Amino acid sequence: MEQQNTGMKVLDSLERAKLGFRVFNMPFNEAEEVIDAYVSQGNYDPASVELFKDQLDTQRHIQEKGAELLSTSAQILRQVLSSFIKNWPKGPEENPTHSG
Repeated sequence: MEQQNTGMKVLDSLERAKLGFRVFNMPFNEAEEVIDAYVSQGNYDPASVELFKDQLDTQRHIQEKGAELLSTSAQILRQVLSSFIKNWPKGPEENPTHSG
């Protein structure tokens, strides 16, 4: 796909998907190097490349924050369950004030 005003190619959706798959588990700086190496082989519009990098960075940020939220939620749930178990009413055999 070529951009009308510059004659340069933009990263189309298939190329973005392939690149995204290749760099999925890489740290951002390594992923950026792979992307730069890929686009250096063609006449790609720098704005479309930067947009893709921004999208990749945003996706990673969302994943990191999601993992933090999941971890925090697990800690809260653990605290609530621990408190609930500690405050669970004891049976008559465990309660010394109950005469049964």
